Amino acid sequence: MPSATPSSRKAAIRPAGDAPSVEKFERIVDDYQRRLYGFALRMTGNREDAEEIVQDAFVRAYRALGKMSSEQRSELRLQPWLYTITLNVTRNRLRSKRPANVALDALADPDALLRDSNEGPPQPERIVEQNTEVALVERALLELPMHLRAAATLRFIEGRSHPEIAEILNQPIGTVKSHVHRAVRILRRILGPQIGRFTTEGVPAHALS
Repeated sequence: MPSATPSSRKAAIRPAGDAPSVEKFERIVDDYQRRLYGFALRMTGNREDAEEIVQDAFVRAYRALGKMSSEQRSELRLQPWLYTITLNVTRNRLRSKRPANVALDALADPDALLRDSNEGPPQPERIVEQNTEVALVERALLELPMHLRAAATLRFIEGRSHPEIAEILNQPIGTVKSHVHRAVRILRRILGPQIGRFTTEGVPAHALS
């Protein structure tokens, strides 16, 4: 059963009016649905599973928020909390399913390739090339054990810091770093000579070499 309680780490207390609540849940869904779907998709490699996981995660988050006191909601670190719930739902779902064959076009968010670019609009052929490269890395991630896949996806695809990952996974930072390092070693073996081609921002070539 996914954890639906605030992180034990104390967040900066918000003014009561700024705290997440069931009354503001529609906005929470609007703000986080796409990124949580992307995370679930990269963890499962299946669009239908990812959609159902995110729906389930939001239902659980809504119910949990409704049970929290105003103080708990004021201290809640919303983003890592939502990722934790989504990851726990994903784990539960994958335990009962066999790994699926993943098509390249089932992965890689094309919009992510346009994000944070200071070089102007990329050429269409470059978008296709980058999209394929990211999809290859994401497919390789699906071959990792769940605990390594979660850490590596959060680090290299989601761009989370080690402290953020530690909070989401509820693990010590040292454990997170170890899992990321082990994941990189396995990815290097899986990707082999293709490593040099991966220069996208989400998966820097030097991280896998």
